[in-house]
Amino acid sequence: MLSRALALLFLLSLATPLKADGAADNLADQVRPIPPPGIPIPGDQRAALTAEAARLATAIESAKGSLSGKPALAYLPDVQIFHKAVDWALRYDEFYEANQTAWATEQLHEGFFRLDALLQGKTPWLEKTGLIPRGYLSKIDGSVQPFGLVVPPSFQADLPYHWRLDTWFHGRGEKLSELDFIHQRMTQPGEFTPQDAIVLHPYGRYCNGQRFAGETDFFEALEVVKRDYRIDEDRIIVRGFSLGGAACWHIATHHASQWCAANPGAGFSETEEFLNFFQGEKLQPYPWERQLWNLYDSTAVARNLMNCPTVAYSGEIDKQKQAADAMARMVGANDSGLSLRHIIGAKTAHSYEKEAKTVVADAIDRIASNGRRQVPREVYWETYTLKTNRNAWIEIDALGEHWQPASIRGSFSKAGFLIEVRNVRAFTLIFDSGTFPEEVGRFFGVDVREAAPGEETGYESAIEGEVSIPSDRSMRMSFARQADGKWSVAAGKSDALEKTHDLQGPIDDAFMNSFIFVRPTGKAANEKAGTWAASEMERAIREWRRQFRGDVRVKDDTAVTEDDIRSSNLILWGDPSSNALMAQVAPKLPIRWSGDKIEAGSHSFSSSDHALICIYPNPLNPGRYVVLNSSFTFREYDYLNNARQTPKLPDWAVVDLNTAPNSRYPGAIPTAGFFGEKWELK
Repeated sequence: MLSRALALLFLLSLATPLKADGAADNLADQVRPIPPPGIPIPGDQRAALTAEAARLATAIESAKGSLSGKPALAYLPDVQIFHKAVDWALRYDEFYEANQTAWATEQLHEGFFRLDALLQGKTPWLEKTGLIPRGYLSKIDGSVQPFGLVVPPSFQADLPYHWRLDTWFHGRGEKLSELDFIHQRMTQPGEFTPQDAIVLHPYGRYCNGQRFAGETDFFEALEVVKRDYRIDEDRIIVRGFSLGGAACWHIATHHASQWCAANPGAGFSETEEFLNFFQGEKLQPYPWERQLWNLYDSTAVARNLMNCPTVAYSGEIDKQKQAADAMARMVGANDSGLSLRHIIGAKTAHSYEKEAKTVVADAIDRIASNGRRQVPREVYWETYTLKTNRNAWIEIDALGEHWQPASIRGSFSKAGFLIEVRNVRAFTLIFDSGTFPEEVGRFFGVDVREAAPGEETGYESAIEGEVSIPSDRSMRMSFARQADGKWSVAAGKSDALEKTHDLQGPIDDAFMNSFIFVRPTGKAANEKAGTWAASEMERAIREWRRQFRGDVRVKDDTAVTEDDIRSSNLILWGDPSSNALMAQVAPKLPIRWSGDKIEAGSHSFSSSDHALICIYPNPLNPGRYVVLNSSFTFREYDYLNNARQTPKLPDWAVVDLNTAPNSRYPGAIPTAGFFGEKWELK
């Protein structure tokens, strides 16, 4: 045993330098650009590609008019992806290999071919098998985003058959431009191509492990696939390796009941331990940063896998085996009754070992043959935020306090439902038509108890009498804890301002849905704040394109419409003197910002050299956010390792402008915090 252990340590030492990002990437004052600069391409090739890309752009604009009102218009993004891939590679110097000019020529050719078919009302690529690049228009910023499909040889569009769908999340690729991604999706089937299954390859808006807008990208791409193919909702599987494994851990633990199975490989499953072990980095976060790790740390909610069959894979000598090891500890913690199925490739570093791959494929195929349990007898859900608030038939509507551990456990029997809650103020039981469990008797009750650490409390009825079963076997019933601590059926939806699903913060949440930058047209009360806000806005526009692969929609404060206010989160730049919309909403925020000072409770700062960043329900439309002076909050240093890509600011922060912005923060942060559950200043 000792000799084997020494041999493994030796092999691990050989693998380590290839897999860590290196000590140089721990220097916040020496950050290399991500994505990196490209290489020059011959002038004649650039000229030819530029001309052809412009010709395709003109043809696309013309087609928007001729296809208006026709079903074929919905498939124009399947053409636009090819134009964007080539145009952006040219525009932003994102050619990384000499042969990529040939890829560009091929993709423009495919764009013209598809456009010609669309103008005839045809979409032949929807009937093809093999490797199919696709696209969609994102609700976030209106950008065209690509994804790839692998369609099995057995596919026939007219077959009344519902297909298994596997999703494969890609690994880290600093040079993974749209051009490169689409080329891969035209030439590489990927790690797994199960028989009679469609495989979805999301782009994920570049390289973020399906976090932030990358998470939205996956679900938007998934909806397009469901629109165009008969997908079996009970046989959708999420998979990935390396950064894709990290994405899989995240998507599996935070959306567990949507999947038939999960198959993460390598990657990372949390922030701190991974960066210390893999990157050699000792983290010194602000207190709110540590709390916000719980937005994406899968280890914090590992037992959510109770309702998502999971098969993990690691190479025996891969440093990223740490991800599954960490998950295994947490899955089995606190007498959960679970243990993680972890397949290990013998003497293998950062790749799939052949025999282990066969074992993984067989296990996932067997799970897929049984399908997802739509209505499990017992559900368990833990979370720190209402952003991820539902598992199968139970949904958390209100928390006692955000960013503290919260959980809900539900089970049913003939007598009805038993619900156990921790840090939960309201929840809903949801059964769509035909899904109410037959096991529950004709008349049933709902009993609730609080799960306090170290205490055993009894269940108390949350309804008076018994409830009868609806004739269509559906049910939606909400419950809330009253002021006296008793649980009862909740009254109708309250208009009171409070944190709810998709309206709970932190700042980064505003950029997972439609948003518009609102540029000031007036003069700032303080020159330093005005200059800082203008610089940060320009940086945000640039970095959104680089990291999330879209062009920000920008409007002057005088040009924002009622429809903009209704449909989008508004990102206001400047101060209440320079930005007309900020002047309207600022008096209604819990933090005061005048020409003289910023007041946050007992804290007061001079406006001459401080600025405010915050997120809040828009007083002009409380169903959407308003954000002051921020885009996504991780910065250049965090691009170097995806595990660093977590929210860096909470719901609000005061910025000291005497410290210049750097690769980690927009300035010094003398104070910051979270708003309470009613969006009050705590």
